[in-house]
Amino acid sequence: MANTRTLSKEERKKKKRAARKKHKTEKPLAKRDYARGSKKRKVKKMARGTAKR
Repeated sequence: MANTRTLSKEERKKKKRAARKKHKTEKPLAKRDYARGSKKRKVKKMARGTAKR
């Protein structure tokens, strides 16, 4: 994005949104090859007081 110091706040907002949208269409994120949340650390038996945490 170019220098936006001369633009007003509203114009700057519009430019930013447009740039973001353009980037999203040009370089979309790749599809994930694993289930959502599957790489999260699993916690067993959380309700055992503070000692287990």
